[in-house]
Amino acid sequence: MIIAEITVIPIGTKTPSVSKYVAKAVDELKKLGLKPELTAMGTIFEAEDISLILKAFESVHESVFEQGAERVVTTLKIDERRDKEGSIKQKVRSVYPRLE
Repeated sequence: MIIAEITVIPIGTKTPSVSKYVAKAVDELKKLGLKPELTAMGTIFEAEDISLILKAFESVHESVFEQGAERVVTTLKIDERRDKEGSIKQKVRSVYPRLE
């Protein structure tokens, strides 16, 4: 499983709040069949295939422009491990074994 974190920052909007843009971005991830986990600084999701992660990146990025942003900064971090299976929960448990 490939783990990714995406952060999208709209620039050139009429309000300093970005919550509506982030909500739409999360909806885009769900439309692709992903299960996004929203955090305070970004959104984490898993996928079996790198092409789906890149498609998600494009969908999120474009969704902010579609809402009227004049400029968009989107960052993507990818953690792909090929020597063994991993998941978001597994990574968290490796640090905090008692968390569920």
